[in-house]
Amino acid sequence: MTASQKILDILRRHGFLIVLSATFLFFSLATAHFLEVGNILNILHTMSPLATTACGLALVVITGRLDISIGSTAFLSCAIGALAMQSYGLDPLLAGLLVICFGALLGAVNGMIVVMLGVNSLIATLGTMIIYRGMALALTDALLLQLPEPIRVLGNARLGPVPTDIFIMLAIVALIHVLHARTAFGRQLVAMGNDIVAARKVGLPVDRTGFLSFVLSGTLASAGGIMTTVQNGAVSPFLGSGLEFTALAVVVVGGISLLGGRGTILFGIIPGAFIFEMIRNGLTNLDADPYSYRLVGGAVIFAAMYADALKSSGLSRKRASDA
Repeated sequence: MTASQKILDILRRHGFLIVLSATFLFFSLATAHFLEVGNILNILHTMSPLATTACGLALVVITGRLDISIGSTAFLSCAIGALAMQSYGLDPLLAGLLVICFGALLGAVNGMIVVMLGVNSLIATLGTMIIYRGMALALTDALLLQLPEPIRVLGNARLGPVPTDIFIMLAIVALIHVLHARTAFGRQLVAMGNDIVAARKVGLPVDRTGFLSFVLSGTLASAGGIMTTVQNGAVSPFLGSGLEFTALAVVVVGGISLLGGRGTILFGIIPGAFIFEMIRNGLTNLDADPYSYRLVGGAVIFAAMYADALKSSGLSRKRASDA
């Protein structure tokens, strides 16, 4: 193996960690407050809804499918919960449960369209993305829905110096990681992503597994929506706008292949969400143009996609040589 091939292999295997470390070092040296504990906790606090939502999307992506309706799922389910509190005086805890259940229901609709009707997941969830957001805008009249004061206070709740939603995020990510890495359900997800036809032939319940992956995606999208809503103190008409693409970028940047069957939750989602929020935070500390985040974020996404393509082509060549 030549020196250039070795370098390419290192970049293919560890490119994301190199970029993450280099970016962290740059912002640490270039800004005065980036490395402060309070700022790092703020990054983790702000990324919590994104990481939570990306966990559910990752389960779908591991099967080789997509769910781009998660932003609209978060918006519609949270809008229903907020309206239930405003119009019917529903208890906040029951409203939160309603949001989660409705998110699961919306995910189940996606699952039925994809699994039972056999519609391509990208096309199916593109359609429901538009439908769900349209329903939410109609229900809210595209107006801001303020949360009751006691709930708005929870947006800044802390356990000691650490925001509470960081613990919630870590608990959810750890739970989904165990579900993926340590259970039969997780192994079935991976088998589907590697070869759904072969998985079906050996008797794996691919339809049930695929359906449940969409249900979990909708459930965690609504959970992420709750976290965003509580942080903002209101349900905004822009809630979840673009979330599907940011979450998908987090999944891919974190090393979960768009082709399915490869990647881990814990060591993919946390670093993936962290780098995007770190870039946003670092650019803010540098007083950069707000629109520069899209440029830098887009470059990171492109690099991640290219790395994923290199890994996938290398894996395909390896399988061909083994055969």
